[in-house]
Amino acid sequence: MVGLRLVRLIEKHAEELAQSLTEKLRNSERTQHFANVRSDEMRSATVELYRHIGEWLLSKTESDIEVRYRQVGQRRAAQGIPMSEFVWAMVMSKENLWAFLQREAVSDQPVEIYGELELLQLLDQFFERAIYYGVVGFTHGHQRASA
Repeated sequence: MVGLRLVRLIEKHAEELAQSLTEKLRNSERTQHFANVRSDEMRSATVELYRHIGEWLLSKTESDIEVRYRQVGQRRAAQGIPMSEFVWAMVMSKENLWAFLQREAVSDQPVEIYGELELLQLLDQFFERAIYYGVVGFTHGHQRASA
């Protein structure tokens, strides 16, 4: 029942969403150190997330999120990204997606609205876990670098 129409919309516009987020990360004062990350790396990671958002929300387990985002956190730590900027980039990823949905998704059917609310709840849950495990990986990456 999840807002499958919205999931398909996100996946269809993955490239556009990734481009938008990459530009925001490059231009934000809160993510200055992301200049150290190659644009193609940022873009491909973001495209991968948005293009497969249905899988992440409906098929993947919390362990899958843990594995993926611990790796992302460790990689960003190794690239010299401060933890605050890493967390802000994750928040920006979610906000970028929400802004897109607000622009593109209009629904007037109660059943669709319920599905869309369910989708938004799943998105919140996903990003909260991704941030948590990213910080765990980030911290582990910093500890390894210090040792």
